[in-house]
Amino acid sequence: MTTTRVQLALNVTDLAAATTFYTALFGVPPHKRREGYANFAVEDPPLKLVLIEKPGDGEHLNHLGVEAQTPEEVTAALTRFRGAGLEATLAEQDVCCHAVQDKVFVTAPDTPTGWWEYYAVTDDLAANPEGESTSVCAVACEAKAAAAGGMCCS
Repeated sequence: MTTTRVQLALNVTDLAAATTFYTALFGVPPHKRREGYANFAVEDPPLKLVLIEKPGDGEHLNHLGVEAQTPEEVTAALTRFRGAGLEATLAEQDVCCHAVQDKVFVTAPDTPTGWWEYYAVTDDLAANPEGESTSVCAVACEAKAAAAGGMCCS
């Protein structure tokens, strides 16, 4: 059985306060914490909650995604998306959100960045302390998101 969970990335003003709140709300501590960043792997409801500290940003929704368990699930999703006529771009071994990921960017209407991401983490301890994204696709998404007043993931 495939296990996925929706990813919701939020811009927060105070990371410590937001982390305290979401720990109490979902009853689990953060899965990962970095400077200006935290994420939660919530089992019930199935949710990957990402908090990105951006005081004064004004926009609270950063980006949307679906976290899969394996790169094979990402490849299968890419096939399904393209079969359904959706515009989808593969980014393998993308360094983003303090991890290495295989992902697909799917162009979507009415989203903060203009796309959803469907991804699987392949290395949760990436040797990239700044969390800089390295893939050509992600860099293009960052440029598109910046032009729209948002960002992919940092």
